[in-house]
Amino acid sequence: MATLAIAPQGALSDYARRIEESTILQIAGEIREHQKQGKEVLNLTVGDFRPDQFPIPKAMLHALIEALQKGETNYPPANGMPQLREAVLETARADHGLEYPLESVLIGAGARPLMFASFMALVDRDEPVVFPVPSWNNHHYAILCNARPVPVTTTPEKNFHLDRADLEPHLKTARLVSLNSPLNPTGTCISRAALLGICEAIVQENERRERAGERPVFLLYDMVYHTLRFGQTEHVTPVGLVPEMVRWTILVDSVSKNMCGTGLRVGWGLAPPVIAKKMIEMAGHYGTWAPRAEQVATAKFLCDREAKEAHRATMIREVSTRLDLLHDGLAAMRKDGLAVEPLAPQGAIYLSARFDLIGRSVRGRAIKTNEDVRRLLLHEAGFAVVPFQAFGLPGETGWARLSVGAVSLDEVRKGLARVRALLEDARG
Repeated sequence: MATLAIAPQGALSDYARRIEESTILQIAGEIREHQKQGKEVLNLTVGDFRPDQFPIPKAMLHALIEALQKGETNYPPANGMPQLREAVLETARADHGLEYPLESVLIGAGARPLMFASFMALVDRDEPVVFPVPSWNNHHYAILCNARPVPVTTTPEKNFHLDRADLEPHLKTARLVSLNSPLNPTGTCISRAALLGICEAIVQENERRERAGERPVFLLYDMVYHTLRFGQTEHVTPVGLVPEMVRWTILVDSVSKNMCGTGLRVGWGLAPPVIAKKMIEMAGHYGTWAPRAEQVATAKFLCDREAKEAHRATMIREVSTRLDLLHDGLAAMRKDGLAVEPLAPQGAIYLSARFDLIGRSVRGRAIKTNEDVRRLLLHEAGFAVVPFQAFGLPGETGWARLSVGAVSLDEVRKGLARVRALLEDARG
């Protein structure tokens, strides 16, 4: 009997062969096996929200039920429901002080299809796409659209963000620059000065290209975490800092992170109308529309200023409480001389921490790589993290992403106790 396990020689397309499985999904499988054995795990790998800890806003839920009951279940317009597109314009005006025409608004099934469509609409084969590492999915999008990925390594001293000096060596040939703030995976925000310098450099480069008759460089700015900022951390936008950037910027946002609605699949973008039109045409072929009822509900929620602000306040309190607990626990360990270094949280649902264990032997395990660190934390302390290597950062650095969207405060406390015991053993 023929086996189905092995595909015939040459069955897969070149496109399919280029696709790489998500490292985070691979880690998730290992965590599930660990839990099947009855072992306790603080799962800090998930860039998602556990509904019992972070439910969607009640007003959003009621609006969604109402839309379904009214029969909003057929295809939406390819460019999005009119009321949602209007609500996006009002949100951009109220939250960011930005003015756009309706033709600039496009709706998608979350931010991901819009980001990928940006790559596909702007970048031709072998054209350079510049992005910081660590960062989320830029490498995969570049590979899938046949572009040339240009990862630029960042440092904790710069909050893991690029500045003008980092970008300029690559700017003359770049076709797209992709940035995200607050940043997944680090939970850090780009500074006003750094983003201003980048925008001014792009404007100057595009003025040069315009004189030379060359195609411009664009900036993709992912701000899906912008409502989750802590303390005095500010959120700045390219167009808000340098109005000329409106010609060359695509802004992306969604309900996924600021409304705990990762499964609702509603995102939106603001782009120059000619770019937005082509991205909408792509959506018409891909079918990457946001569901109609979810669009109607999102429009209603975005226009409910009181409900929106109340939800944001609750989100910031609950996320920051978890991040602070995690950070303070790790910082106390560092103060006691243990091999860990956390960064203070600034935004998103992530904490950056470096576990300085490479080159040591801990509980009979020789620790030589980031993967060794990850497996040690999981198997010896039930403390599950994602190494920055999964987000493109080169070298065996010990840096990892810790996500708090799917954990309770009690689970964090127990996980910290287990990792302290492990790091005490590592000191010996």
